[in-house]
Amino acid sequence: MEKEELFYKLALSKVDGIGAIKYKKLLEEFGSAKAILKATFRQLKLVQGLGQTNICAIRKFADFGVIEKEMEFAEKNSIQILDLDNLNYPTRLKQCIDPPSVLFYKGNADLNHPKVISVIGTRMYTEYGKRICEELIDGLKPYDVLVPSGLAFGIDAIAHKACLRIDVPTVGVVAHGLDSMYPGAHLSLSKQMQQHGGLLSEYFSNTRADKRNFPTRNRIVAGMADATVIVETDIRGGSMITAEIAYSYNRDVFCVPGRITDEKSNGCNHLIKTLKGQLITSADDIANSLGWTRPKSCHVQRQLFIELTVNEQLIMDFLKSAGQMHIDEFYTKSILSSSELAASLLSLEMQHIIRIMPGKLVTLVD
Repeated sequence: MEKEELFYKLALSKVDGIGAIKYKKLLEEFGSAKAILKATFRQLKLVQGLGQTNICAIRKFADFGVIEKEMEFAEKNSIQILDLDNLNYPTRLKQCIDPPSVLFYKGNADLNHPKVISVIGTRMYTEYGKRICEELIDGLKPYDVLVPSGLAFGIDAIAHKACLRIDVPTVGVVAHGLDSMYPGAHLSLSKQMQQHGGLLSEYFSNTRADKRNFPTRNRIVAGMADATVIVETDIRGGSMITAEIAYSYNRDVFCVPGRITDEKSNGCNHLIKTLKGQLITSADDIANSLGWTRPKSCHVQRQLFIELTVNEQLIMDFLKSAGQMHIDEFYTKSILSSSELAASLLSLEMQHIIRIMPGKLVTLVD
């Protein structure tokens, strides 16, 4: 019976013109999706706010073959179909005025994790934004959080990668079906996230990443979290849309400030100035605002004994002596080839031991 009702709920979600609000209203009136799709014109006409166009769309819907294929696809690919009555459906999102009727989820993270913080930002980030994003994720780890973001280029991807590096569960909310990945460059990243987090979408398979889907996707990023952190953004863009949605949901919006001359900080500075976003400089600011208790043993200490390769140790010796060095200096002072040097620098950066600054300056992480 549950599978049958889920079938009809999926069908109802595909009816043209039946959005989240009308979907919820119809279920309240009829008690089940099957009853809605079997209802007569006269019965549907009694529902307040349901126009003749909506009634005709419900009565004429016959594309049940698509629904069968979607359920088969989900079962074959270990995708959970979450309707509003499913216990795994994000409760925070359900409390919003326009939650998706159905969600498709592939992963192992708890979407109703006790603490959920969305971290988003511009695609065209600066080195400052990258560093602050990574530091915020590091600072959030002791509080045991789930971090959703949009799996886009830029700050979103940096947040996801930072989470994976330190074992913080992270969920990518995508604007297409789970049979594909956009951008394609994030296919490998998305597979890693399914092992320590997940992918979430409201779109059926074979739905492409249409431009119109992204603002709609953003409401999930904002709605499923306790708060949204904006790391960097211009005055226009997807991050500002998400911030406005979060604000309309009465959720906290936290913003990283930047210099008034920096274009990529214009959006954050504007949200702070208009009192829609709270200024933060650390993860503790987020925790204090939300009333989280700081764990007693939450100090994250750098690993004392790190196993380095011979090439990595050579780079470390140079940096301990000089403090910081230009990448070109490593070429002239070491015996490493360009490929060996590039691989070693990348490995040290991924271990959070060094940082590559603007101008190709390499420095140790404090």
